[in-house]
Amino acid sequence: MNRQAAHDLIVIGGGPAGLTAGLYAGRGGLRAAIVEKLMPGGLVANTERIDNYPGFPEGISGYDLAQRLQAQAARFGAEFISDEAVGITPEPKSFTVPLASKKVLRAKALVIATGAFPKKLGVPGERELLGKGVSYCAVCDGAFFRGQEVAVVGGGDSAIQEAVYLAGLCSKVTVVHRRSSLRAAESLQKLAFRNERISFAWDKSVSAIEGSSGVTGVRVMDKGTGVDEVIPASGVFIYVGYSPNSAVAGSLVKLDEAGHIVTDDNMATSHPGIYAAGDVRRKLVRQIAGAVGDAATAAVAAQHYIENL
Repeated sequence: MNRQAAHDLIVIGGGPAGLTAGLYAGRGGLRAAIVEKLMPGGLVANTERIDNYPGFPEGISGYDLAQRLQAQAARFGAEFISDEAVGITPEPKSFTVPLASKKVLRAKALVIATGAFPKKLGVPGERELLGKGVSYCAVCDGAFFRGQEVAVVGGGDSAIQEAVYLAGLCSKVTVVHRRSSLRAAESLQKLAFRNERISFAWDKSVSAIEGSSGVTGVRVMDKGTGVDEVIPASGVFIYVGYSPNSAVAGSLVKLDEAGHIVTDDNMATSHPGIYAAGDVRRKLVRQIAGAVGDAATAAVAAQHYIENL
């Protein structure tokens, strides 16, 4: 026999997508809970500056944006649960969501907004020196390397944005990129190219991270000549893409070959009552503005689903 759901909607993930879903759900009169294992805002909260989110012409820090989104969701009654969802069990007209704390939540519909996690290089020294100079968050760890030389691996928006941030703390920042040109937005490239503390190691692939008790350098190979060299660095910040956090869905929903959740235009997954929003789903553009748009659609679609149960 189906027990009464304690919530109408459970949002799994508290980044921009999750917070927006909670906001729209609450505004629509739904009893909504947002489950986030870390701090509200997700990875965005660790971003030093965001310049491309509409409505903030001077830019805004990721932490400030996350705080504003959380406050707005709370204003419309969203409940915040600091815990980790470890699975989803469908029941007649509802779902149960077990948490790491052993508590179990129940709702009529779900929005999965678990985002993505940084990809690893998979080279010697990366795992062994994690927390000893290897980092995936410049805002979190950059201050430990004040006045020192560091390396940033990657050429996209995140890599260049964090390289510019690190240049304000470190004596030298070397951007290691496997191509001969950056993929970052033109505005970010201009900031980096005119910064005297930032240099570039083009067409280089990382083969190892050197050091024993701490990082001492990054071993790279020139893709054209095959020659190895070590770039001196006390820290290495890795930004080579993200993998979707879709494991919580298990085999309930359809995934693409990379593990992203497949949705239709209304953010509905292959399982009725489960919706997905943000970087966890298959999409072209992975930006905060897109995640927020996804979440608004997902929450409204979930409300229509609940009303028709």
